Amino acid sequence: MVLGITGGIATGKSTVVNFLRQHGFPIVDGDVIAREVVEPNTLGLATIVDTFGVDILQENGTLNRKKLGALVFSDEQKREQLNAILGPIIRLEILRQIDNYKSRSSLVIADIPLLFESHYEDVMDQVAVVYVPEEIQEQRLMARDQLTKEEAQQRIKSQMPIEEKKQLADVVFDNQGSQLETQQQVEKWLKEHHFLK
Repeated sequence: MVLGITGGIATGKSTVVNFLRQHGFPIVDGDVIAREVVEPNTLGLATIVDTFGVDILQENGTLNRKKLGALVFSDEQKREQLNAILGPIIRLEILRQIDNYKSRSSLVIADIPLLFESHYEDVMDQVAVVYVPEEIQEQRLMARDQLTKEEAQQRIKSQMPIEEKKQLADVVFDNQGSQLETQQQVEKWLKEHHFLK
């Protein structure tokens, strides 16, 4: 089974993925893959430089994520350009890793932040959404990344609303309570699907 895990920024998706990792299930991590495809000497990085200019690089030739983030979070068109460049490259690698793990594990976890936005639900057997209401999302994001309310809202608004994702989910892990409560929900799901005794 391939379980896609998504949520919104600062909903606690990493926490849930870590609980699953502790049980030894292989994780296909969309964020890690997204970073790897823009390392120096990759097609991804070369295309970003062609599109957004060399100003987007740091002195050592690596991508200046902060600069790119500021650019794409404030400009819808630039964000769409970036997604059009990286989307297909990331998708190929995610699908390659899922296929690779499927032959070795009864459960593969695909940790994909923009799962619905990038239409990965078709390649998942089930999709779990890690949920907290938007106001909690905003508070956690401001605290975690030292953002202003406006910056936090900008990042949240760049994704599909969490309430919409919750409606589309096969499974909802509610992360408003303690980590222990969230862990219990994850373990209950694993037991129901016979991945845990």
